[in-house]
Amino acid sequence: MNMKSLRPPAVPLVVNDPYLSVWSTNDNLTDEWTKHWTGESHPMCGLIRIDGQVYRFMGGVSRFVDVDIPVMEQTSVTVFPTRTIYTFVSSGVQLTLTFMTAALPHDLDLMSRPVTTVEMDVVATDGKLHDVSLYMDIVANWVVNTSEQKVVWGRHRLDERDLLWMGSSEQPVLDKSGDDLRIDWGYLYTTSIQPAMSGLDTNVNLRTKFALFGDLPNSDRTEMPMPVGNRPPHPTMAWSYPVGTVAESSKSWQLIIAYDDVFSVEYMYRKLRPYWRRNGMKASGLIDSTIQRYDEIKNTCVEYDKQLMRDLEQAGGVGYAQLAALAFRQCIAAHKLVADNDGTPLFFSKENFSNGCMDTVDVTYPSSPFFLLLNPDLLEAQLTPILDYASSPRWKFDFAPHDIGRYPLANGQVYGGGEETDFRQMPVEECGNMLIMVTALCKIRSDISYAQTYWDTLSLWANYLLEKGLDPENQLCTDDFAGHLAHNVNLSVKALVAIAGYAWLCEQNNMPEKSQEYRSAVEGMVEEWMAMADDGDHYRLTFDNPNTWSQKYNLVWDKLLGLDLFPDDITQTEVAYYKTQQARYGLPLDSRNTYTKLDWIVWSATLSSTQEDFESFIEPLVNWLNETESRVPMTDWYYTDSGTQVRAMQARSVVGGVFIKLLADRLS
Repeated sequence: MNMKSLRPPAVPLVVNDPYLSVWSTNDNLTDEWTKHWTGESHPMCGLIRIDGQVYRFMGGVSRFVDVDIPVMEQTSVTVFPTRTIYTFVSSGVQLTLTFMTAALPHDLDLMSRPVTTVEMDVVATDGKLHDVSLYMDIVANWVVNTSEQKVVWGRHRLDERDLLWMGSSEQPVLDKSGDDLRIDWGYLYTTSIQPAMSGLDTNVNLRTKFALFGDLPNSDRTEMPMPVGNRPPHPTMAWSYPVGTVAESSKSWQLIIAYDDVFSVEYMYRKLRPYWRRNGMKASGLIDSTIQRYDEIKNTCVEYDKQLMRDLEQAGGVGYAQLAALAFRQCIAAHKLVADNDGTPLFFSKENFSNGCMDTVDVTYPSSPFFLLLNPDLLEAQLTPILDYASSPRWKFDFAPHDIGRYPLANGQVYGGGEETDFRQMPVEECGNMLIMVTALCKIRSDISYAQTYWDTLSLWANYLLEKGLDPENQLCTDDFAGHLAHNVNLSVKALVAIAGYAWLCEQNNMPEKSQEYRSAVEGMVEEWMAMADDGDHYRLTFDNPNTWSQKYNLVWDKLLGLDLFPDDITQTEVAYYKTQQARYGLPLDSRNTYTKLDWIVWSATLSSTQEDFESFIEPLVNWLNETESRVPMTDWYYTDSGTQVRAMQARSVVGGVFIKLLADRLS
């Protein structure tokens, strides 16, 4: 498969965090307006003048005022981990449009910066000279939650450059929490690295002036605040760059898009700033640093993309590399990196379009391979708020919490019974998740000091699993959309692996007798598990229901952590059976329905003993990406027969779980 052949369901453009997340949900960038991950319109418009003829390369407008705007032909789109690259051609000119977000997990300063650069390269393809100018705008929807909200705008000077800004007039900082929300505080900034024309007006006035005359209005609109509105005209910031004569050597223009939210989250009633602001940096410094380091950052991103794609392809094939590249920014952008009062990095997830919960344990668990592979410090930054909360007097249960709030307010669990009752809690699920992740973090660092900090809490959870984990009662697991389930065989696997992980931690903590106690107990539980779950050529969905099956994706941690708990023939039996159950677009989650979870398929595939078997599970996923009618930022829950999204779960961090194959290869 050619690396450029993937048709993503949605293409990441400006994708930084749960609020700054803008995508194209069409084959062509000109088919429709770009959107926030929630589906609300977050428009950008791109125009190019070639020898006086205007073309549109971005945005859904086909006609405004009395000017016909033909579409520039899009010839390719390629998604790399940190960059999305489009190419267009018309009238002897090729335009290469690159959206770059330096979301580099190993560099927290860069990763935390809410900045995307848009580079436009033009070159003649017909051996002739062409006069070219470029235009790009952003509409005020980006700075409000709903269109009736009003915005204000203005411009600053940054050295010799204009810096345009826009924000809501009311600035309700951290005023609300929930799922289907967009940011309505802080300020959007844009600037051009090269000297360029800029304008603050309505979208109609700005685009018409460029289309007719190749420039922008001479003065900014000053009537404000102005509601964004549902229909044009909308408040808009625009830039225009006269490229000049274009020949066979390319010419470039770079535009910087940044969003300063000032305060990002509230954590236990303390308003915390974004990590990049921890040492006093402000918006001007953020943008100036981006300008000064642009070439360095670009080269770093290009090399990072090349190396990671090479590693991914070697681990799982071309299709696997494409899948992981599409998951990369989505995984990171479902989080926000902030600094605690002492500067400690805290990394909060948002459970996008499943309930908006914050730092959800069973969302962190599926995404954890991404961070264990690319920067374990980021996994620690997710686990620490949960462990601190669970170790506090506020959490009165002997099992792990589900979350610490609803984004962006992390003031205590909101799911199920919250802090009050065990209603709709996930005791075995979350205890297992936390113990496995802490074990993995300590093992990959060859250092158990992090576990020692929370030893009493981890021991409490290990004891809970020792009592409740083998044959779980009627309760929810991470696949809670399927409802309560008693005697869950795969959930039991998670509990047993977690107990074995705790036994390993005890061994490393110079507690040999305690380690042997837990290891012996869990080995006996495995024997019981095998007898209760055996269904001939596979293992059951629940211990009490023969002729059922499920993905035992939790077995992968036995392999990754080198615990040697379950016999190899169990995984070989399961993988062989999975191969007989595959549907058009992948392996169903279990025997109850045709739907599946994207992350769990890749985990189950990683149990394969051969590369051929692994890639046989990945190929249907790539076909699904190419063919699904659900044009949203990659969903992780869909039907394997039709390929359609089940419900609105999209743009979630759990897609980081697809990196588990590369992690497994690194640990082997």
